[in-house]
Amino acid sequence: MHINPIKTHIFKEGENLLAFIKKYIKKIPENSVLVVTSKIVALSENRTAPIKNSRTKPDLIRKESEMAIRTKHVWLTIKDGMMMASAGIDESNANGKLILLPKDSFKTARRLRDALRRCYKIKNWGVLITDSRTIPLRLGVTGVALGYAGFRGLKDYRGTKDIFGRRFRFAQTNIADGLATAAVLTMGEGNEKKPLALIQNAPVKFAEKVNRRECSINIQEDMYKPLFSRLRKKRE
Repeated sequence: MHINPIKTHIFKEGENLLAFIKKYIKKIPENSVLVVTSKIVALSENRTAPIKNSRTKPDLIRKESEMAIRTKHVWLTIKDGMMMASAGIDESNANGKLILLPKDSFKTARRLRDALRRCYKIKNWGVLITDSRTIPLRLGVTGVALGYAGFRGLKDYRGTKDIFGRRFRFAQTNIADGLATAAVLTMGEGNEKKPLALIQNAPVKFAEKVNRRECSINIQEDMYKPLFSRLRKKRE
C-alpha cells in the first residue's frame, strides 16, 4: 500500500471543494482511495462559528452531540454514533473560529466519488473523509473515518479458520479506520498543509454501495459499556 499526501494552499471557508481537489490531483488511478480531511469539507459547507464568549464552545458541543460530559481537558461526547472529544469541534487551524464536523460525511463522500469518477473516468475507487481521535488509556491522536464511499469499511473473519483451524467468533477488521489512521499519519496534524492524500494498492473491496452503520456497534453490545455508565445525557 502506498500513501501520497498532497500539499495545497490554505483552504478558505466557502471554497469549492470539488474544484480544489481537481486543482491538485490531475489523475486518479483505478483501485485508489482519495482521502479528504474533514476540516476542509466542513469549511466548504461553512460549518463554522465565531467565538462570542466563553460559553460559545460548550453550548455548541451540547448542541452538536448526542451525549456529553465535561472532563479535565475536553468534553467527552458521542456524535454520529462515535465517541469523540468535544463533538469534533476544533479551534486548531481555524483562524479564530470554531470548525464543526461536516453535516453528513457519508453523503459528501458519495457525491465526491460520483463527480470525480466522471471527471477522471475511473470505475473502481473510493473516497474517505477523515478526522482525528483519541483512544482510552493511550496518548496522542490517530485517524478515524467519518464517512466513506466506494469500498467496504469492514472485513469480517467470523466463521473462517485461523492458521490452526480454529474458527473465529468475533474477529472483524475495521478497514475504514485503518486507512484513516495510516493516511492521517502522513497528512499531519499541524502546519503541514496536506489535507488530501491518495492511497494506492489498499487492501479493500470496492463496492458501489456501502452500509454507513457497518463499523458501528450498539452501546449495549460494546465491550466498553461500563465506561459509558458515567456519561449523562445532554441537557436539552
